[in-house]
Amino acid sequence: MKQTFKVFVDKQTRNILFTVLAVLFIFAFVSFMICRHTLTAEAQIRYIGLKNVISEKFSKTIGAMEMSAENVFDEVGKHMDSPEAVVTALKSKTHLNPEVRGYFAAFEPEYFPQKGTWFEPYIHHSDSSEFEYSQVGSARHDYTKSDWYVRAKQSSDSFWSDPYYYYDGTSMSGHYATFVKPIFDSTGRLACVCGADITFDWATKELQRIDNESKNDSLLNMGHLYEILDFYSVIIDKDGYCIVHPEGKSMPLTKEQARVLTQQRSGMMDLEISGVPSTLYYSPIEHVDWTVAIVVTKQDMQKTLFMLGLVFFLIMLIGIIVVWVACSRVTGK
Repeated sequence: MKQTFKVFVDKQTRNILFTVLAVLFIFAFVSFMICRHTLTAEAQIRYIGLKNVISEKFSKTIGAMEMSAENVFDEVGKHMDSPEAVVTALKSKTHLNPEVRGYFAAFEPEYFPQKGTWFEPYIHHSDSSEFEYSQVGSARHDYTKSDWYVRAKQSSDSFWSDPYYYYDGTSMSGHYATFVKPIFDSTGRLACVCGADITFDWATKELQRIDNESKNDSLLNMGHLYEILDFYSVIIDKDGYCIVHPEGKSMPLTKEQARVLTQQRSGMMDLEISGVPSTLYYSPIEHVDWTVAIVVTKQDMQKTLFMLGLVFFLIMLIGIIVVWVACSRVTGK
């Protein structure tokens, strides 16, 4: 015990140990700062790449919906001889994309005199996977006053409506967005406005599917220091509201944050979500006036830095032990 104590207090050994410790500390500190800067840059590149992948995949899904909807709308435009022909045309192409909640054709008042003011045949999913037929136009549901209908009358192009809430007291009630296109008859007169509905519930499940696919992608996770990437995706509309998000992950934004996001530019921002410091990587989605963003908690980056700091500490500790053992053997103490 006394011999061991003498080794520790031996002046020569102590000076050597302090010198080595100082060199190792400086080396570890400089290396840690360089690695920290590199990891921060790598994380930004990684998550920007992830955001681009997720945005592209969701855009392709939306694009496929647009394509199938255009086929349905074209079929309606070819069969406007009678109300029955319109319903048949709507039904004939619904199989092209069963993930669409429903297809409709909202006609101009009295276009078919026998159908009166509101004729809006709707082919849709209800509580089953099969498409059903409903006539939804009525004084209670006056679609001619809806924003998407008014906008369609002023345009000849297709577009996505602003998100809205539809309520009729049935399972059809919910948050929707609609791909809309005005249809003109052979005389050039506006006949109806066709639409294809998607629900926020579907969009949430689709986004989570894309997230899980990305998290489990071995190429995207290559070189990561822990098992999988820790993030989730959200969709923000043009007014800055988070309309699609995992359950319990709503993201209220300040007016300034919403203003930056709705400028539809790619970027990143730091913010707190439910009291958790996070970073948001965002960019616009093609086809829709929305923004996709991935949310990464600061803790995700801190995990990597903590593990890196632990590695450097262990290297320093091993270095000190090796030098101490070497000095003990040289001095014979």
